[in-house]
Amino acid sequence: MNRALVVMPTYNELENLEPIARRVLATGAADLLIVDDSSPDGTGELADRLAAAHPGADGSSAVHVLHRAGKEGLGVAYLAGFAWARERGYDAIIEMDADGSHQPEALPEMLALLEHSDLVLGSRWVPGGEVRNWPLSRKMLSRGGNLYARIALGIAVKDATGGFRAYRTTALDTIGLDDVASHGYCFQLDLVWRALQSGLRVTEFPILFVERTHGESKMSGSIVRESLVKVTQWGLDRRMRSAREVVLHGHRLPSVRAGSSVAGAGLARL
Repeated sequence: MNRALVVMPTYNELENLEPIARRVLATGAADLLIVDDSSPDGTGELADRLAAAHPGADGSSAVHVLHRAGKEGLGVAYLAGFAWARERGYDAIIEMDADGSHQPEALPEMLALLEHSDLVLGSRWVPGGEVRNWPLSRKMLSRGGNLYARIALGIAVKDATGGFRAYRTTALDTIGLDDVASHGYCFQLDLVWRALQSGLRVTEFPILFVERTHGESKMSGSIVRESLVKVTQWGLDRRMRSAREVVLHGHRLPSVRAGSSVAGAGLARL
């Protein structure tokens, strides 16, 4: 990929932002766009200082800041960042959390995989993936949610809810973002589901995920409920379409599996 941009939403990440921003820039793999939702702790002001302090190779800043009026949810922040990147001609767009849970050192390899994929998912749940400092209950929630998604949607992806991923910009154009209504972490699953339905090439790449050490997790009961409701709705819609296909044409819709994706650690490293 010629030009890559990390889109990093922030809300009250004052203690975490500068260390993770420096690590992103140290890879030399991508510019950084910080999308701040008017954090009351001063994260937005710190982002402005980082932008002023890190000029890019062409004289422009390697760090950019998009200030938003208020907190509207993770999905809305990412959509704003995607639009910003597409307007400026970036070839690849990476999602990454600001809390240090995602390791920027994996960026060069993820972008290399993007040469032969449309979407590279940083996966915690394929062989080689690892999660540190999560209690068993949180691991079970994540694994259980992904298992439910695989069953309901007929997909083979092991970690469709992770937030560390790289898209070809053309892939976002293909799947369409105008009617994305998911605001919380369900946004991540929504885009994977759209990519697979569109026949795009999806690769899972094993990552190390480390629970944040500063600040508070944004995970909440409402986020879990949104994901459960939407996945159930998508799964029911899929089954209804399959039933109609049987009635009209005598065959079912195929499962959206590895025919349109490269799934798992072994294939991801090819």
